Amino acid sequence: MEAAAARALKHFVIEQKDYTILPVSQGYINTTYQILDGNRTDFILQRINSEVFPDVPAIMENLITLLPLLKEEQYHPISFMPTKARLPYYKDEEENYWRLLTFVPDSVAFDFTENPEVAYEAGRILGMFHRQLKNIPAAGFKEVLRGFHNLKHRREEYLLALKQAKKERREKALKEIEFAEEAFLKLDMGFESLPIRICHNDTKLNNFLFSKETGKGLCLIDLDTVMPGYIIYDLGDIIRTLANPVPEDEQNLNKICFDLKMVSSFLKGIKESNLQLSDAEKQAIPAGVVLMPYLHGLRALTDYLNNDVYYRVSYPDHNLDRSKNLFYFTQLAIDKRQALLNLVEEILVN
Repeated sequence: MEAAAARALKHFVIEQKDYTILPVSQGYINTTYQILDGNRTDFILQRINSEVFPDVPAIMENLITLLPLLKEEQYHPISFMPTKARLPYYKDEEENYWRLLTFVPDSVAFDFTENPEVAYEAGRILGMFHRQLKNIPAAGFKEVLRGFHNLKHRREEYLLALKQAKKERREKALKEIEFAEEAFLKLDMGFESLPIRICHNDTKLNNFLFSKETGKGLCLIDLDTVMPGYIIYDLGDIIRTLANPVPEDEQNLNKICFDLKMVSSFLKGIKESNLQLSDAEKQAIPAGVVLMPYLHGLRALTDYLNNDVYYRVSYPDHNLDRSKNLFYFTQLAIDKRQALLNLVEEILVN
């Protein structure tokens, strides 16, 4: 694939040099490369997964609209390099879509953390992201993944997968199937009356960049899923990865916890950003913290029952382990709903 990346790189309007192309292992969906000039990374090249994102031009149209709006001084800009055909992407002979992004220098991302300063900065930078988009009509952005966080849609996918799954996989996932039904009845769906905003929709911690030198939050990356949604999607997903200090495929469930101190730091960062949330949005934050790990767990379970056709897996039960992990955290979030609401009222309401 490095050879295809090298060929794609020649189609972008950049100084042509003998670049080093280095694969990046992070991420489940797109294929990503660092483009190095000597020891310095100049660009990020990505092959967009068109099986997951069937309308790549719509994604790029959203991003062309989005990126000029993210212009506050403390929010680091990202831009796309055009192709020689003056397009924001290159489509090769095998129908693969490629794009070239500017690199954010001296930055670092974390898969997980136990550092409350990271949680605070994640809240501050997410708040800045939303504050800069507060007056942008949602209708101006395309829904690039229909039903992405729609519980009804995800449940329909799951029930179909369950019906069609091999007997061996159904039996192996029996506990997770039972939990999917039990937890579904405990979900709070009142958030559907909330206002629609432009959301990132994939705010796990490793989609935030931080300064290596100061530790300050810089910006959000992996913007393919930016589209209309409820803000509790973004708040719930980042809290999911901040409150739990282990990755979502950790097999030892005893290592999973729900750290309210990290949530407190995150909410203080949100407050520092001066993001204006409605009272209803604040009250719905605990519902988002329960919903997001449940949805991710349900999607992993669905993919397991479908024989692993969506997420990248490293071993046969990888998706099942993701589901176990995420459902375990979902139960912790259900148990912490009142404590979460108390923190929201203490930090964001009072």
